[in-house]
Amino acid sequence: MVDSMDEQEPLMRLLLATAREDRLAFQQLYDRVSSRLFGLCLKLAGQRELAEEALQDAFVQIWHRAGDYHRDRGTPLNWMMGIARYRTLDLMRARKSRATVGDESLADLDDGRDGPLEQSLKDAGATRLTGCLNELSDVQRDSILLSYYRGLTHEELALALSSPIGTVKSWIRRGLMALKRCLEQ
Repeated sequence: MVDSMDEQEPLMRLLLATAREDRLAFQQLYDRVSSRLFGLCLKLAGQRELAEEALQDAFVQIWHRAGDYHRDRGTPLNWMMGIARYRTLDLMRARKSRATVGDESLADLDDGRDGPLEQSLKDAGATRLTGCLNELSDVQRDSILLSYYRGLTHEELALALSSPIGTVKSWIRRGLMALKRCLEQ
């Protein structure tokens, strides 16, 4: 596990060498942290294929942005985990928005009426809930969705979002309060 400050210095050196386009250093960096980053991507995405794609995208960004790293942005591992987290969330959002693209052949089967599931969701206020979720900040929405739909604990969320646990708890609490206010209107 790459957590102690003693183990962060080698990562710092590898990251600096990667910034100078040292391919061997990049390979070593990959070997040291890829399993940890993949675990994070898989935990967030819940799908191996998506997690693999997010990990690949994250390492492409690390290669291109290694020179942007500064100590004030946290440890090298936390910086790289942040990149992996954002790539995973971005890919999840992109897949969600294009989930129905390519279903043209199913359009002929649609008679325009809601099925039983759609109707029951509408009756339960899903449309309203979705609208209220869209009014939250990205971090509040991500925290709530990852907590309630992916089952992440506060500790896992703090790690996944590269934020202190108190901050994550505040995002969830404030987000839930905002959702309650929105749904009561």
